[in-house]
Amino acid sequence: MSIAHICILIACLLPIVCAGLAKSGGFGKRRRDGGYDNHNPRAWAESLEGWAARANAAQANSFEALPIFIAGVLVAEQAHLGAARVDQLAMAFVACRIAYVAAYLADQATLRSCLWATGLGLSIALFFVG
Repeated sequence: MSIAHICILIACLLPIVCAGLAKSGGFGKRRRDGGYDNHNPRAWAESLEGWAARANAAQANSFEALPIFIAGVLVAEQAHLGAARVDQLAMAFVACRIAYVAAYLADQATLRSCLWATGLGLSIALFFVG
């Protein structure tokens, strides 16, 4: 398994980590006391506020970022482009997405947007690695 493939796996797990963070405040509480509602999880998530709501939003955005990143890695590898460069771009993407989640949780909107744009640029760059 290449480093880029490991990065795909990490990127795929990142939304799950965000979901866990969003739900963590509701674990151990009864539903009627605002605890996590596994019977109606989407409605429960819509009621979240503060950092938990931002973690839930980071989850959604992390899923949205996956297709172009995965496609970029696969296109670069199928074209037999430089494996070292593909690995570097994939690692940079994962680092950028982790920083993005941290910025989202910390409510750093401008930094978050810059990191989002950088991550998108890295995903697009994978299509043109030479």
